[in-house]
Amino acid sequence: MAMLTAKYQPYPSYKPSGIEWLGEIPAHWEIKRLKYAADLNPKASEARGLAPDTEVSFVPMEAVGEYGGLDLSLTKEISDVGDGYTYFSDGDVVVAKITPCFENGKGSLAGELVNGIAFGTTELHVMRCRPELDKRFAFYLTLTDSFRRLGEAEMYGAGGQKRVPESFITNLKHPIPPPPEQRTIAAFLDRETARIDALVVKKERLIELLQEKRTALITRAVTKGLDPDAPMKNSDVEWLGKIPAHWEVRRLKSLAVVQLSNVDKKSEEGQEAVGLCNYVDVYYNEQINSDIDFMAATASEDQIRRFSLQKGDVLITKDSESWTDIAVPAVVTQNLPHVVCGYHLAHIRPRNNCDGTFLSQAFSATGPRNQYEFAANGITRFGLTGHAIREGVFPVPPLPEQRAIADFLGQEKAKLDSLIAKVREAIQRLRELRSTLISAAVTGRIDVSSEGQ
Repeated sequence: MAMLTAKYQPYPSYKPSGIEWLGEIPAHWEIKRLKYAADLNPKASEARGLAPDTEVSFVPMEAVGEYGGLDLSLTKEISDVGDGYTYFSDGDVVVAKITPCFENGKGSLAGELVNGIAFGTTELHVMRCRPELDKRFAFYLTLTDSFRRLGEAEMYGAGGQKRVPESFITNLKHPIPPPPEQRTIAAFLDRETARIDALVVKKERLIELLQEKRTALITRAVTKGLDPDAPMKNSDVEWLGKIPAHWEVRRLKSLAVVQLSNVDKKSEEGQEAVGLCNYVDVYYNEQINSDIDFMAATASEDQIRRFSLQKGDVLITKDSESWTDIAVPAVVTQNLPHVVCGYHLAHIRPRNNCDGTFLSQAFSATGPRNQYEFAANGITRFGLTGHAIREGVFPVPPLPEQRAIADFLGQEKAKLDSLIAKVREAIQRLRELRSTLISAAVTGRIDVSSEGQ
C-alpha cells in the first residue's frame, strides 16, 4: 500500500464510513447495501420465450476463471438446461459461492454469451447491476480482499461444502462513488490490471522456457553424457539414438528391484504406526527426506519389510488421472525406516550397478519418461503395470559416471531452480500489487480520477 500511496494521491477530503473494516471514505462517496444497487440471482423465466432449440452458453465451474474470464467453448440447447442450473446474461457479474472457489477469486463479468445468455453451475451467485452501479466497478468490487475475506467469514456448511449465502452480498455495506466516477475507476483498473497481467504472462513464459531448458539439460546429460567428444554408437533404440560407445542399454529390471505398493492410508488394528509416503509427496518433491510431513498410517511387518524407505530408493507415480503425470520420480536421500511407500506409487530399489539419484534423473528425461507415458493404460485414470515398469529401457553409463552426472545435474538444476523461484516470487508480487491496486481504487484510498486523461 505504501508504494501505491507514493504513486497515487488520496482524495482531497474524507469522512468516517461507520464501518470498522473500511475506515474513512472519500467525502462525496456513499455507503450502500448492495441490495439497493443490484439485483441478485435473476430467474431463468426471463428466457422462457426462446425456442427450445435455441443455443446458449454453458458454464461449468471449471470454465469460470480466477479474477475474471469465462471459457465459453461449451454450449447447450436451452431445452437441456432449463432446470437445475444458474441463469445469467450479458452484463451480469458472477461470483463463485462454494469453497475454495470463492476464496480463490473465481468470478467474472459475463459478456459475449451465445444469444446473450448462459446457464452454468449452481455454485454461482449472479449480480445484475442497476443504473446506479456500473457493472465493471461491481466486478472489481467482488475481487477486493475485503469482499472475499468478509464473505469467507459468513460461509455456512461443513468442509468442502461451505458456501457464501446470498444474504452476504445483498447486505454488504460498501462505499459507492457517483456513476461517472465508477466508470473512471473501472477504466483505470482495466488498463492497469491489463498491464500487470501482461507482465505476469511474460514471466510465466520465462518459467516455461527455464523448465524446458532444465528438462533438456537432464535429457542431454543422462542420454549423451558430459563429454561432448566421447565416441558414440547406435543404441538400437529409436527414441534414444546414439549413446557414448562405452555405455549400455539396459531394462530397468536388470538395474533395480521394482515393487508396486499396496499400503494405503487405512489404519488396521494390530499393525505398526508408520509414516506414509504418498502420491503428492512424490509428485511435488524430487527428494524424499524427513522434512516432508508424511501422513500417519499403519502397516504390517511384511509391508514395512518390503516398502520402508532406504537412501537411494526411487519412487515413481504409477497411476494418475492424466497420462502426463505418470512416472514422475523422486529419490530418497536418507534412510527412513518408519516411512513406507504408499499406494499409487512404485517402489524401485537400485542394484549395485545403479545409482538411485542418476536413475531418478533418468526418469525425468524426455525419452525415458515418454516410454512410460505411452505404456500407461486407462480411460479416466491411467496406470502402469509392474511388468511395464520393469521393461522400461534406460541408457546406462559405468557407476562412477552415473554419480558424476548426478552431481553435475544437482548443481545445474539448483541454479535453474533458483532462477525459477525468483521469477515466481516476482509473479506473486505482481499479483499482490494487482489485488492491492483494485482494493485501494474501489474503496477510495487512492484518487485515480485523473489517471489516463
